[in-house]
Amino acid sequence: MLLNVNATFVVLLVVLLALAAGVVALAGLGRPRDTLVAGARAAAQLVAVSFVIGWVVRAVPLLLCFLLLMYAVAVRTAGRRVVPAPGRSWPWTAVPIGAGVVPVVLALLVTGVVPARGIALVPVTGILIGGALTATVLSGRRALDELATRRGEVEAGLALGLSEREARMEVARGAAADALLPGMDQTRTVGLVTLPGAFVGMLLGGASPLHAGAVQLFVLVALLLVQAVATALTLELVARECLVRPEPPLS
Repeated sequence: MLLNVNATFVVLLVVLLALAAGVVALAGLGRPRDTLVAGARAAAQLVAVSFVIGWVVRAVPLLLCFLLLMYAVAVRTAGRRVVPAPGRSWPWTAVPIGAGVVPVVLALLVTGVVPARGIALVPVTGILIGGALTATVLSGRRALDELATRRGEVEAGLALGLSEREARMEVARGAAADALLPGMDQTRTVGLVTLPGAFVGMLLGGASPLHAGAVQLFVLVALLLVQAVATALTLELVARECLVRPEPPLS
């Protein structure tokens, strides 16, 4: 076992979470309560999912429902991050996440690279959905922030004859591209800085290092594609004003 899960493990986990919240509070990085809630939710959700996965992998309908639930939660999470309430455009985040993940998963199944079994499909799909979620949130927030800051440049582009989409695209493109940096950095430094979860998990499961490395490489390359598609579509939705933040109320 990689970790000894016992009473000491629980105590150490609580201490680490409390320290994380303390650093957030002391450095003024946000609300420490959010850190505590995130840690508590993660613990509860992982315990629940550990039981649920063992159940859903036995039947295809249950497996499909679980995958759809993962997708729905990702869409809602991305929507809340990109377009905070009371925004009404958040459902558009379903487009970049779905367009990035679905074709890749189908390709994996059709080619037989990933067997059509829940025990393999759930973790791979979860990794891809997580990557698309991160790219959508980062690109959407950065693009909208840039447009809000550089509104004058958008208006200048309109004065020069650009369409609204073209003017917004010119301003937001560079900021949205920053969403690709985490994935690219992870791929560039894999094996040198970190050993990702898929690699370690396969080693612990008894796979050879070469096989584990091949699977991890495939996951990383697939993530690059998923995140590129999600970022490109999120930028397009922002440029076309499908993803917009609500105007602040007049005082």
